[in-house]
Amino acid sequence: MAIGFSTGLRNSRNDAIGTATDAGAGAGKVRSYDGTRPATGGTATTLLFETTYSDPSYAASSGGVLTANTITADASANATGTATWGRAVDSDDNFLFDFDIGESGSGADLILVTTAIVAGTEQTITSFVITDGNP
Repeated sequence: MAIGFSTGLRNSRNDAIGTATDAGAGAGKVRSYDGTRPATGGTATTLLFETTYSDPSYAASSGGVLTANTITADASANATGTATWGRAVDSDDNFLFDFDIGESGSGADLILVTTAIVAGTEQTITSFVITDGNP
């Protein structure tokens, strides 16, 4: 049987993600990639675009749910491709975590209007929510 955590502990675990994201000299970053997601922290595929968190990056976790504050759009995507996964790094480019990317209704962690990215176009994140859930 899997472990079930109290809401307070789930919130604390999520808030630690926010603290790590805000580490470094400035705001953390959200990077979007195409292709197959590598093993956690593994070699990245093609960088499609990079956005910047607000500082602080997240509102306090509530009910085991961590929601990103406004994330600054990338004015010009780096490459054309299909966004399938992403990576969060702090302002010093230290790896924090990898996540899934999808469109509304996909159940992915990070939501885009469209995952079809075109080089040179503006990219905006619709929402980024991390849920520390119990089984």
